[in-house]
Amino acid sequence: SGVFLEHSTDKTVVISEKPKVAVRRIEIPLKCTKNKNQTQTCPKNYYPKTLRAEDIDPSLNPVCPDYFRWIHEDLRPWKTSGITRDMVERANRTATFHLVIKGGKAYVKNIRKAIQTRDVFTIWGILQLLRKYPGKLPDLEIMFDTEDRPVIKSRDYKGPNATAPPPLFRYCGDKETFDIVFPDWSFWGWAEINIKPWDSILKDIKEGKKRKWIDREPYAYWKGNPFVDEKRQDLLKCNVTGQQDWNARLFIQDWILESQQGFKQSNVADQCTYRYKIYIEGYAWSVSEKYILACDSVTLIVQPQFYDFFMRSMQPVEHYWPIRNDDKCKSLKFAVDWGNNHKKKAHEIGKAASSFMQEQLKMDYIYDYMYHLLNEYAKLLKFKPRIPEGAMELCSEVMACQAEGLEGRKKKFMMESLVKGPSITNPCTLPPPYDTRALAAFLRRKNNSILQVKKWEKGYWESLNKHYAIKWGWRSKRNRKRPKIDGRSLHGCTIGFLQPVGVFLGMWNSVDSTSQ
Repeated sequence: SGVFLEHSTDKTVVISEKPKVAVRRIEIPLKCTKNKNQTQTCPKNYYPKTLRAEDIDPSLNPVCPDYFRWIHEDLRPWKTSGITRDMVERANRTATFHLVIKGGKAYVKNIRKAIQTRDVFTIWGILQLLRKYPGKLPDLEIMFDTEDRPVIKSRDYKGPNATAPPPLFRYCGDKETFDIVFPDWSFWGWAEINIKPWDSILKDIKEGKKRKWIDREPYAYWKGNPFVDEKRQDLLKCNVTGQQDWNARLFIQDWILESQQGFKQSNVADQCTYRYKIYIEGYAWSVSEKYILACDSVTLIVQPQFYDFFMRSMQPVEHYWPIRNDDKCKSLKFAVDWGNNHKKKAHEIGKAASSFMQEQLKMDYIYDYMYHLLNEYAKLLKFKPRIPEGAMELCSEVMACQAEGLEGRKKKFMMESLVKGPSITNPCTLPPPYDTRALAAFLRRKNNSILQVKKWEKGYWESLNKHYAIKWGWRSKRNRKRPKIDGRSLHGCTIGFLQPVGVFLGMWNSVDSTSQ
């Protein structure tokens, strides 16, 4: 920043300091038509097409968070072949909308109806990206599918005569598919269930976290819709009853009733009152993931199939605690017992996740991720993007000025998440791709951490059975039938009673080998 120093043997003297010129921040309000009976159109020559160099602060250009590296992996299927128009048009089979960015403007052709307002708020998010970085995105065309599950199966594009897969954007992927993962619509608000834009949620959760972790309920909490998938219905079997306690407190979310009652019991910022929070997928990945991870509680993640754009860079035992899918109840009980006996370490896991959400998943980085993903995608295009017949030019004015419905929440969330004007900084610097060895080491570390937790869990239950056998004489000749220790027989049992179980108390000492 222009500070010049003279060094001597015993001191450093500031000779002169170059004054730092403040970069002016430009705000561009929406230009809505005053006549409500007149159809809103995009204003001409209103938005800047580019920014001058003096409008950008070059000193603020950090390297992007590590999860940006997955952009390279998600686009790898087209690294050699590039992307042709035919490939893009083949993605039309399941796409919800066709988006074209040309000359810094956005054009959208709707292909099929989306679930709720997923398409509306996804497109709104892209329009905010154009407001934040005017003129920076190159011309491009994408197909976007707003349904839940990825559909571009990798097995269909293998072999010597295989064609390149169609590039299709969506909110999640898995290891068997090539869908390109993009931030989900709820970052700009989920109007149907009154979940505010992510920026506002982060602030609310920060306030909600003021209840100290140690003062929270010492159980695992989950609230959601169990009827979207069998895994969630299976989870409900772990709820506390008069006969058993798996350390879980599970609640069914009735969204219809909640809507009728004004969403008084569904504010995600008010649900940070338990030491542990469970994340379990629904029909696919769930948007609840980021709200749970932001809570400062220990996130207990039931073994997932799907991933979103940031989760792949989070590590078990460092950012969350893995839960078995095939034995949820025992796995949950062990996790909570472990955490309540290792409070400092457990709280560190919760804090690591919430810090990740607050610092690495703030909206500036969401926009930067979108920018780099679309920019890298555009570099692969082997054709000149064109506006399809039937497409409509969209801008923030067209979407927000006359927005109606959902008791005003649609317009409210748009205005709340509106980017006020161009950024005074460039996007963060995209990190390079993983090299093969580094990626293999990263995945190996993640897998080893999960295996280590399974080993601890297995030892915990084996030692528990052994401990009870010795205490109650189940091995004596008079007790030929040895009861199996599980949550039913442990009802009311505190972990203090289990302190003689050495495998449980000593297991943290070995965690460093799997979490460095």
